[in-house]
Amino acid sequence: MLQSGELERRLARFRELLEPCRLCPRECGALRLSGERGECGAGKDAEIASFGPHFGEERPLVGRGGSGTIFFAFCNLRCAFCQNFEISRGMAGDPASAAELAEMMLALEKRGCENINLVTPTHYLPQIVEALTLAAGGGLALPLVYNCGGYERVESLRLLEGIVDIYMPDLKFAGEEEARKYSQVNDYPRVAREAIKEMHRQVGDLVLDQEGIALKGLLVRHLVMPGGVAGTAGLMEFIAREVSPRTAVNVMDQYHPAYQASRFPEINRRITRREYLEALAAAKENGPGFQLL
Repeated sequence: MLQSGELERRLARFRELLEPCRLCPRECGALRLSGERGECGAGKDAEIASFGPHFGEERPLVGRGGSGTIFFAFCNLRCAFCQNFEISRGMAGDPASAAELAEMMLALEKRGCENINLVTPTHYLPQIVEALTLAAGGGLALPLVYNCGGYERVESLRLLEGIVDIYMPDLKFAGEEEARKYSQVNDYPRVAREAIKEMHRQVGDLVLDQEGIALKGLLVRHLVMPGGVAGTAGLMEFIAREVSPRTAVNVMDQYHPAYQASRFPEINRRITRREYLEALAAAKENGPGFQLL
């Protein structure tokens, strides 16, 4: 964690990005400190859906004590198939001050969690950094996990250098058409690729301790979708060639049609075992040195 003076400097810059809001690639310009909500749905205060030890994350994050997850309400993507739409669309969430958020972090550390796992944090970066200044003063020493959808503004990520220990982005789509159709963003493939390269520049490949617990680095998640609409092979090739041939990658098989997926017949079903095995084979072929989780 950075020293308090540098955290304060970063916080001041994040506050500048909050009004008009330019925290994420949408750059919607909402006057959030004045009461407006952004295109993502977020307003002035951080809104928390839930927090606590989570044992369903990747093994290097869970360890013995669990990953100390804080689920933030809203999201800057609008995925029609969102598996956590109650949270991402703001149906669940209560406002929390910076002091309350800091208390959550310290409580998770006290409960023996392996890390602080910020889930969909992008639109609350000023509030989070303010909370971190308080939590650091209270002795917080756990690795910080940035768990996001991959749609990140590089300028915001650069302000997180030295603050975030572990980046865990999704890498959803290889194609612009699919991103526009299913997540309502035109530039996801380009933006996500640049963001992931910046994340790796900051923290490098995933580093584990002697017990297999993640200390620092990049872990990329990819959700396999029906009919190959995510473009898995192309994404795996990108990771291996432009990020690192030793990247930690989780090729996930838990897709199920949720939220508004029924509007799109081609994704309104679970993936088949064959589709998952083909995606896994694409990861192994393009990235023989990947750390597959």
